[in-house]
Amino acid sequence: MKSAKVSPGKKSRRGRKKSESQDESKFLPLPLENKIPVPAGQDEELAPAVADPLQRYLAEISRYPLLSREEEERLTKEYYETRDPRLAYKLVTSNLRLVVKIALDFQKFWMQNFLDLIQEGNIGLMQAVKKFDPYRGVKFSYYASFWIKAYILKFIMDNWRLVKIGTTQAQRKLFYNLKKEKDRLDALGFEPSSKLISQRLKVKEKDVIEMEQRMGAWEVSLDAPVREDSDEKYQDFLPSNDPPVEDQVARDEVGERLRQVLAEFGRGLKDKEKVIFEERLLAEEPLTLQQIGSRFGISRERVRQIEERLLKKLKKFLQERLPDIENYPLALEAS
Repeated sequence: MKSAKVSPGKKSRRGRKKSESQDESKFLPLPLENKIPVPAGQDEELAPAVADPLQRYLAEISRYPLLSREEEERLTKEYYETRDPRLAYKLVTSNLRLVVKIALDFQKFWMQNFLDLIQEGNIGLMQAVKKFDPYRGVKFSYYASFWIKAYILKFIMDNWRLVKIGTTQAQRKLFYNLKKEKDRLDALGFEPSSKLISQRLKVKEKDVIEMEQRMGAWEVSLDAPVREDSDEKYQDFLPSNDPPVEDQVARDEVGERLRQVLAEFGRGLKDKEKVIFEERLLAEEPLTLQQIGSRFGISRERVRQIEERLLKKLKKFLQERLPDIENYPLALEAS
C-alpha cells in the first residue's frame, strides 16, 4: 500500500484540519466541572446544558489570567498613551473576578438576580479603565473598586423600589451604611437608635428615620384589595386633597353673587373710571397707567389718582351689598 506523499511546504488536509482545531480550541470555553453526564446511548449534542447561568459565567471568566502588578502597570500606561481597545479589553477581562468579589458584598441588598449586580459592576469597571491615570501612583484595582461599587450601588438604589429611595449622594451613602452601622452598634452593646446613628454618620436624624421607613416597607398597589375577601381597595382610604363639598358649594354661591355685584358696580361707571375698572382692575392682562393716560391725554399720576378714588368707591359699594364678603377669602380669590 502506497503512502501518501506530502510536499515539505504543505500539510495534508487531515493534518491541517487537526492543527486548526487545536488552535481554535484555545478560544473555546473551558469544560464545566458540574457538566451533566450523558446517559449511555444518548448523543452528547442532545444532552441537557447546565441550567445555572451564574456558574457558566464564573467558568467563562476563570479563563482569563490575573495580571501581576508589573503587567497591570505596563498595560495601564500603554492604554493611557495609545487608547488601544485591545489593551482595554485585557484590563477589563483580567479584573472580572474583582467585580464578582465586590458584588458579593452587595448581594444582601439585591436578592433577585446576582448577575444584575455583576453586569452593573462590569460597566463600572469599564469606566474605571477609561478614566484611570496610571501616573498618580494608585493601583488600578484599588481605583476600579470605587467605580464598581458606585455603579452597583446606583443600580440597587434605582431598583430597590418602584419609587426611588435615594436620589442624592447623601441618601445613597446613608442607604449603604445604615445596616452596617446598626450591626456595629449592636456588636458594641449599644441600642441602634436613629439619633445615635445620625450622630455617628453625621446626618440628620429625620433622614435616618425616613431611610429606615423606606427600606422597611415594600410597595403596595393602590388597586389591591385591603383583604382577600374584600372589595375595598387601598386607594379608597386615601385622604382627598379636594375641599369638602359644602365649602365648594358655598364658594360657588358667593363667587356668583360677587360677580353680579361687580357687574352692577361697573354699570354705574363712565369714561375713565369705566376703562380703569374693566381694562385694568378686572382684566387678565391689565393696561398700564401709561397706556390709559395716553388714551385720554392725561398723566400717569392722574390715572393713579382716579384709580385710588375708584377703589375706595368699590370697597364702600361691596360693604353695602355684601356685608360679610370678608368671611369668604376663597370666593374672592376665585373671582
